[in-house]
Amino acid sequence: MSIKITTRMKRHVRHVLKDENPTIWVGKDGLTAQSVSEIEKQLQKNKMVKVRILPAALKELTTAEDIAKKAAVATEAALVEVRGHVFILFRKRRTDGQLLKAQEAKAPEPEEADEPEEADEPASSS
Repeated sequence: MSIKITTRMKRHVRHVLKDENPTIWVGKDGLTAQSVSEIEKQLQKNKMVKVRILPAALKELTTAEDIAKKAAVATEAALVEVRGHVFILFRKRRTDGQLLKAQEAKAPEPEEADEPEEADEPASSS
């Protein structure tokens, strides 16, 4: 779930990024794990990131707002604004302890194999 920020903080983030160009582009493959990890890196470094969605990423049932919401949930960031094909995310920097918890929460636990083991039976010759 994405975090909530105050209206005043949204206004501040929009003001800071108003003249900046988007630093990440979402292409025809949509929101991939690689793009989410890049958003994570930039959020950790700058606290805010501006993302542009290319028209090829918008399929029949996908809107820019849907992609922005998915990115906000995946990065646990606040969705500040969606304007056209550009959206802004904000998240406070994480401390080392918070980073470890976030990585542990996202790492899937290894699944045990449910395959039965084959019994060693001597081959009978007829």
